[in-house]
Amino acid sequence: MNIYEQQARNRRMTWAVMFVFVVFFLAIGLGFDFFYLRFTPLKTLGYGWNAAGYYDVSAASQPVPFGTIAALLIGLGMAANSMLNGRGMVLRSTLARRAVSADEKERQFLNVVAEMATASGLQPPEAYVVPDQDLNAFATGTSPRNSVIAVTEGLLKSLNREELQAVVAHEMSHIRNYDMRLMTVAAALMGAIALLSDLAGRTMRPRYGSLYGRAVPSRSSSGGRKGGGIAMLLIFIAWLLLVVLAPLISRLLAMAISREREYLADASGAELTRNPLALVSALEKIRNAVTPTYAINNGVAHMCIADPRGSLIEEKMGLAADLFATHPPMEKRILALKVMAYQAERQGRG
Repeated sequence: MNIYEQQARNRRMTWAVMFVFVVFFLAIGLGFDFFYLRFTPLKTLGYGWNAAGYYDVSAASQPVPFGTIAALLIGLGMAANSMLNGRGMVLRSTLARRAVSADEKERQFLNVVAEMATASGLQPPEAYVVPDQDLNAFATGTSPRNSVIAVTEGLLKSLNREELQAVVAHEMSHIRNYDMRLMTVAAALMGAIALLSDLAGRTMRPRYGSLYGRAVPSRSSSGGRKGGGIAMLLIFIAWLLLVVLAPLISRLLAMAISREREYLADASGAELTRNPLALVSALEKIRNAVTPTYAINNGVAHMCIADPRGSLIEEKMGLAADLFATHPPMEKRILALKVMAYQAERQGRG
């Protein structure tokens, strides 16, 4: 798959991710409108309200889906805000500053960024340094024209030029493949889903008793009414499960995308430098760092070359690492790069 096919694939994936989240927004919003309006008692009668003091969907010719509208506005608003302001928020949260040529290590960093930009066919991204002694790096920005590559002070001190080149090439691959746009949108929508689920759950909680009483009539009620009430209760339970599980499902989706992009960036970066073993060496040094990257918070974790929290979950081989980690296990990444180096060596001999 060439770079243009990869960019097109990422654009399709971005739209697919947005579609999945929109389905979540609609399901939560429409369910909220239906149950909230149907089972909310009022003291006064009005348009669309029946004599029992409850909103009657059939009595209103044009009910306004306030919950659905609010859900879509929240999702679109958070996604738009992250696209417009995400880069600045990330840099401010990490206290990153521009790299300066007066410092020898930072001058080398600037030169490497320019070299890898030329190799990628892109304009050089801005180079920033994060004031942290741990070893880490990340890219941010929604397109190559407004992109940034940031590395920690610890990484500049610990890596040699070839290793630094490999790390910058990895981040350049994220930029070239539009990975940051994809992950920015996914992270924003994941937060919107969590917010909506919390708001819907809090608002509906006082009405659970009212719902149960109206959905499960007394024994004297007719069989048809009982059946309809039980069906309504089951639909409500299904919607409630969606409200509870939507944040988890959206998080799993975002984490799966993040892990896939890391594997691809490793391979693409190694192709840029034609030196997979340099990235192996850099990843080994990053893995062996003993402290978390304190300057980088959890919201930026998916952008980094390694989990900044120092979490051990990505080092485990198993279901937890396959589902909940933002990055693939480091051992798997290193093994894949070593296989890539071996195959390149064999082809060179041939």
